[in-house]
Amino acid sequence: MTAIALGLAVVFLLLNLLAGLWRIGQGPTAADRMLAVLLFGSTTVAVLLIMAQWLGDEALRTVALLFVVLATIVTLAFVGTTRDGERP
Repeated sequence: MTAIALGLAVVFLLLNLLAGLWRIGQGPTAADRMLAVLLFGSTTVAVLLIMAQWLGDEALRTVALLFVVLATIVTLAFVGTTRDGERP
């Protein structure tokens, strides 16, 4: 039963990525596209953590932590390139 619930959670999160792809294509501003990238990062971390629990693989937790660090760096780089609401 737990394996089915974890599998459904992964499928839901992957469908969530489709919404992010739509936002990248339709987003009129760079900020909209950046939010979609952050959605990809957080969804990837969630999928990796669910898979780590499901498979009992500690290495996936480490990879998820690396994605969190990468998402933080990307966010800081994006904010650093914009000034007073200007587009990059």
